[in-house]
Amino acid sequence: MSIRRLPEHLVNRIAAGEVIERPASALKELIENAVDSGASRIAVLLAAGGLDRIEVSDDGCGMTAAEIALALERHATSKLPGEDIQAVATLGFRGEALPSIASVARLTIESRPAGGEGWGRIVDNGAVVRDAPAAVPPGTRVVVEDLFARVPARRKFLRSARAEFAASLDVVKRLAMARPDIAFTLEHDGRRVLSTVAGDDRPARVAALTDRALAANSVAVDLEREGLVLGGVAGLPTFNRGVADHQYLFVNGRPVKDRLLIGAIRGAYAEMLPRDRHAVVALFLDVPPGEVDVNVHPAKTEVRFRDPQMVRGLIVSGLRRSLDGAGHRSQQPTEAALGMWRQEPSSEMRHPAESGVPTPQGGMPLHDTRAFAEVVERGGEGLRYIRDRRPTFFAAPPAARAEPAWSPPPEAVDHPLGVARGQVAKTYIVAEAADGLVLVDQHAAHERLVLERMRAALVGGRIAAQALLLPEVVELDEPACDRLEARAGELADFGLDLERFGPRAMLVRATPALLGQADPTGLVTDLADEIAVFDEALSLRERLDSVAGTMACHGSVRAGRILSVAEMNALLREMEVTPHSGQCNHGRPTWVKLAHGDIERLFGRR
Repeated sequence: MSIRRLPEHLVNRIAAGEVIERPASALKELIENAVDSGASRIAVLLAAGGLDRIEVSDDGCGMTAAEIALALERHATSKLPGEDIQAVATLGFRGEALPSIASVARLTIESRPAGGEGWGRIVDNGAVVRDAPAAVPPGTRVVVEDLFARVPARRKFLRSARAEFAASLDVVKRLAMARPDIAFTLEHDGRRVLSTVAGDDRPARVAALTDRALAANSVAVDLEREGLVLGGVAGLPTFNRGVADHQYLFVNGRPVKDRLLIGAIRGAYAEMLPRDRHAVVALFLDVPPGEVDVNVHPAKTEVRFRDPQMVRGLIVSGLRRSLDGAGHRSQQPTEAALGMWRQEPSSEMRHPAESGVPTPQGGMPLHDTRAFAEVVERGGEGLRYIRDRRPTFFAAPPAARAEPAWSPPPEAVDHPLGVARGQVAKTYIVAEAADGLVLVDQHAAHERLVLERMRAALVGGRIAAQALLLPEVVELDEPACDRLEARAGELADFGLDLERFGPRAMLVRATPALLGQADPTGLVTDLADEIAVFDEALSLRERLDSVAGTMACHGSVRAGRILSVAEMNALLREMEVTPHSGQCNHGRPTWVKLAHGDIERLFGRR
């Protein structure tokens, strides 16, 4: 086939394929143009997630009729002062953005400069259908309708309206985060979703667009080195999320998703986060234009640095210095978490003869580790008895007291993991076995037990739910609520009963009974993050390990919780009969054993 020149409309569609992948891509280009116009207010309106309509209005410098016509020509720009392609000080200079959008949609531009006349032009899939005066306020209004309507091969690969809206909302959040001096509003299908005011300081703007709790659980980042300036907000290590979608990175005010920067964040938080958790950060890096190439990606979501090692070192140093300055700070408890603290009910204590509990010769009550725990206290009025009649380790929260072992301890020879002798650092159970000393990580072990119990329950159909006395309201962003609402039926099989409660909240009516008193807010938040990375074609049962693992982690005994002897032994006994209990859901060991020979070598006896 001979070489030929492509027609203009096909050239524009090819260019559109490089930049306009979905409604969010077109929205990004339009908002960036509005930011570069010097606007102090930008309003975005979407219909059907941007599939039917995208409208962006600003109060910037505006354009004359001639400038509108020129803006719709390929490779025309006002953002490149000379011929040096590296000297880009704005959010972009791609001249084909507007004509590319106009070649695959119906594009309307109406604009008026201050003190000038308003003008409007309508381009329908590459053809100009109207060019006339327009009555508009100073600034520019751009409307994109029916994106890819005449390109069915592209249209059918777009996702649902909810998914496209989630991507568009993320674009608006990132651009609004980068410019706290500009007021942003976003309406979707006639409903206000996002609103910010101009003049916010950076931490307040970041918290408003991500999580309001971030303001109290973060540190400021501020470091300058060799002309590079790093600023932003870094969440405390304890304020983490299940996916990395809550990391916002900006280079010279441009939102980017760069592997170098993401790796630097991971390195800075190394050894402070569990392997499956991710930090919440918003970092703003300012570098001289000559030190960074922003043209390595058509949509400018990736950049290339002249000295990447220096940039990585700057980010790691800046984050660690800020986190080190946080000292002993940790995530502040939420109202839901504070509600979990309860005063232990005081039971009326009776004399052993009245209690019906058999007592040994010394009058002390026997400690039946299979049924209940007895604690004896000596007070001014003589002996007092405090009884815990929980039938199993997995019942109500523990009393968190030391417990004298009044009954003879069981024989260690009867159990592979031995019998509990104590607890170290409120995290590790110390047990004596016939052939050595066993150390158990109580959280990791219980996490695996809960997961296996959930798996067994799902084989029978669904996990039993435990209704909450008062339904819990969990506030999330709208896309997260959409994802949870779409999967509500499947989550009910896991014992989690959710209901939509307005555009940005979910109502939790029941949680899995196996989890006991789990924190509904943390559980639902992490599940929303997990579902965000799932393929819509996969059911939650096909992602059993991820969903059940997340639930099990929230329902497990935490490190730092004091356990009674009965509880420790109950945990050991269930581990012995549970498959895969030797490792937790994340692959870490749940217990280790020091054989008698190992202990003797430690003390030089062998």
